[in-house]
Amino acid sequence: MTPQELYAALSRGEDISTEFKRCGSRPERDTFETICSFANRQGGSVFLGVDDNGTILGVDAGQIREIERNIANVISNPNTFNATPSVEFERIETEQGIVLRLWIPIGPSIYRFKGEVFDRRGDADVRVRDDSQIMMMYMRKQNMYSERRIYPYIGMDDLRLDTLHLVRGLIEARNSDHPWLRLNDEEFLRSAKLYGKDRSTGAEGFTLAAAMLLGTDELISDICPAYKTDAIVRLRDTDRYDDRLIVKTNLVEAYDMLMKFAKQHLPDPFILEGDVTVSARDIICRELVSNMLIHREYANPFIAKLIIDKNGIRTENASRAMFEGEVTLSNFEPTPKNPTIADFFHQIGRADELGSGTRKLTKYSALYSGAVPYLHEGDVFVAQLQVPWNTQIGEESYDSVGKVP
Repeated sequence: MTPQELYAALSRGEDISTEFKRCGSRPERDTFETICSFANRQGGSVFLGVDDNGTILGVDAGQIREIERNIANVISNPNTFNATPSVEFERIETEQGIVLRLWIPIGPSIYRFKGEVFDRRGDADVRVRDDSQIMMMYMRKQNMYSERRIYPYIGMDDLRLDTLHLVRGLIEARNSDHPWLRLNDEEFLRSAKLYGKDRSTGAEGFTLAAAMLLGTDELISDICPAYKTDAIVRLRDTDRYDDRLIVKTNLVEAYDMLMKFAKQHLPDPFILEGDVTVSARDIICRELVSNMLIHREYANPFIAKLIIDKNGIRTENASRAMFEGEVTLSNFEPTPKNPTIADFFHQIGRADELGSGTRKLTKYSALYSGAVPYLHEGDVFVAQLQVPWNTQIGEESYDSVGKVP
């Protein structure tokens, strides 16, 4: 890193992957807490010899070797770290003094410093004691997608074949020559990668993705008892709600139910895209609902939400994210959360290619309300869009149950 690159990093301040530390003859405890949290989250840089506001104080040149040796000894000591995180050292010479940069990549383990787990939240190192939060940290580091979990005792009678018939109709409407249409039901499910084999254990059967996409309500409640999506309208009765829909059924039907609910409660102003009339409302609802269903981490008991209130429309769902922070067109790097479920939705015309959702939400939010959507990735993914309540219909147009007349 050049001095100019260092100055640029310092000007941006501390964040999820950047931390400033003063440093005397040896690092303090909080330096090792940050090393632990960076290794547990997405990696990052610790700049020693810098105060909290980004001013370079420098590290004593005569102490640098001893500081590096001390850090190496502490992180490799089993009495302080349960597993050794990787740390690389870089000395950056500036006119104000020497800054020692510690680069910590994300590691494969869940790291503990003196018996405690630390995670990075914003610009803070947070102790994690809750078992469910630690479980989510393990899941972030796993190479296997939870949607591929095999359930050997799920049979064809546990799946909604009427929903599968609906799926065939959706595919045929898009592409009458689609190869899946020539297959029987079992072949169809195998081609959609909803039936698989665990190569490490030999277990064979339907997957979690199959259960969530096409399973009966009983099957879904058995394997994902906390699964539901809570859709709420709070415009007149802000203490409780004007209208509410709790969805616990398979994802194909859940999509239809949530789309109907969202569209019936949101205004649909007249919008021209070039010379063509478009429903920005419908496009926004499609992207929000499909994202909430496709990219949810179903092993997490967090209840997904769709909320419509005076601030607009907001969705929240559990995620399995390597990155935490606000998502914009300039910084987002789309990664698949549930590639099998995503491909299934793509085949039936309810989702496009990976990454298109962010671009569409940005584009059509500008047409819909003139505002930029707020998207935040983390253990919980949050999407918030403004709503033009003052066009065509507004909250004063709601009847006693909160629905648009």
